[in-house]
Amino acid sequence: MGNSNPTKKLFQKCYNFTRADEIKSAGIYPYFNPIEESEGPVVDMNGKRIIMAGSNNYLGLTSHPKVKEAAIQAINKYGTSCSGSRYLTGTIDLHNELEHKLAKFVGKEAALLFSTGYQAGQGVISPLVGRHDKIISDRDNHASIQTANMLAKGTFGTEILRYHHNDMADLEKKLESIKDIDGAKFIVTDGVFSAFGDIPELDKINALAKKHGAQILVDDAHAFGVIGEGGRGTASEFGLTDDVDLIVCTFSKTLASLGGFVAGEERVINYLKHHSPALIFSASPTPASVASAIAALDILVEQPELVARLNHNADYVRQGLIGMGYNVFPSRTAIVSAIIGNDLKGFELWKGLFDEGVFVNVFVPPAAPPGMSMMRNSFMASHEKEHLDIILEKYHKVGKQIGLID
Repeated sequence: MGNSNPTKKLFQKCYNFTRADEIKSAGIYPYFNPIEESEGPVVDMNGKRIIMAGSNNYLGLTSHPKVKEAAIQAINKYGTSCSGSRYLTGTIDLHNELEHKLAKFVGKEAALLFSTGYQAGQGVISPLVGRHDKIISDRDNHASIQTANMLAKGTFGTEILRYHHNDMADLEKKLESIKDIDGAKFIVTDGVFSAFGDIPELDKINALAKKHGAQILVDDAHAFGVIGEGGRGTASEFGLTDDVDLIVCTFSKTLASLGGFVAGEERVINYLKHHSPALIFSASPTPASVASAIAALDILVEQPELVARLNHNADYVRQGLIGMGYNVFPSRTAIVSAIIGNDLKGFELWKGLFDEGVFVNVFVPPAAPPGMSMMRNSFMASHEKEHLDIILEKYHKVGKQIGLID
C-alpha cells in the first residue's frame, strides 16, 4: 500500500486521511452522488427519483427550453470551445454581448467575463492591490476571496485584516487601526454568505467605507437573481449601486451556466483585462456557456416575478422547519440552513432524507464552523408546492425517527 512507502512523504497526509472511508463504511456518505438526469426540481440519482433541495439553480433555468436551445445553437455556430484566452484568440461576439448586458443589468459602466466564478473572485483582487494597500475581508467570505487574499499577500505583501463575520464594530476597529496609512483600503464581502444565506449590513459597511476612505467589492454569487430590484443583487437591495465599486459574480447559480464576471468602472475593467492572470492565462468561457448565460439573463429581465417566487418557496420551507422545531438560521434568501450541530447526526439525517427521496447538502467543518454542522437547503423558483410539502413531510418523519425533533 502507498502508506508503506517511506519515500512518498508528500502523500503521507493522503494516506492518513480515512474520515471519508469511515463515513462510506457506515453507509451515510453524502458526497459525489452522480445525477443521471435532471428536470431541475426533480433528478434521477443512483437509480431513483429524488426531489432536489440542494441545488444553486435558483431560478430553475438550467432546464429551461430557451436556455438549452441557446447552448445548442452556439455549439452549432462556434463549436465547443474558443480554444484560447480572451486576450488572444478566445473572444467571440457573444462574450462582448454578455458583458454589455451584465453591466447594464447591475448598473455599472462595464463588465468582464471569467471562465469560472472562482476565477472571477480570485482574479480581481490581487491585480488591483499593492504592498502598501490593505484588504479588509469578512472572515466568512467565499473560498475564492480567501485565495485572492492569500495571493495578494504572498505576491505583494499586502496586509489582510479579517473582521468577525458581519461584525460592524470589528470592521470599524480594523479600519481605525489603519486610518493613517498611505495606501488604499479595500473592503471585501460576500453579498449573500453561502453557508447560512445571511446578508451583510451593506449600508453600514458603506458608511464606514466613506468615513475611512475605503472602497468596496461585493461577491454576489448567491445574491444575483435572489435579492435586489429584479434580482440585481446586494448593492441594489440597499440602494447602493453607485457606491459599491466592484461587483463580482458567477454564472453557475442564477445564470444556469459556468463562468463569472466582474462589473465596475470602465477604466478599472480595462485595467483588469490587461493585468489579471486569471483572465489572460485561462481559456475563455465556452460558446455554449456564454449563450446559456445570455438566455438566462434575458429571461430574468423579462420575468422578474421569478425572483419573488424563489423567495416565497424558500420562506415556505423555512417557516415549516421552524414550526417543527428545527434550529433554522435566520435569513431571507434562497438558502435555508438547519443547524444540527453533530456531524454524525447530520450525516444520519441526510441519509434518512435521501432514502425518502429528498436530496439536501450536509455541511460539516471546515465548510461549517465547529459545532455548526448543518443541512444546507437551497430552493428554486421552479419548485412546485407539492415538492416543498414532500420535503417538509420527510424532514418531519426522519427528524422524529432519529430524535432531532419531538
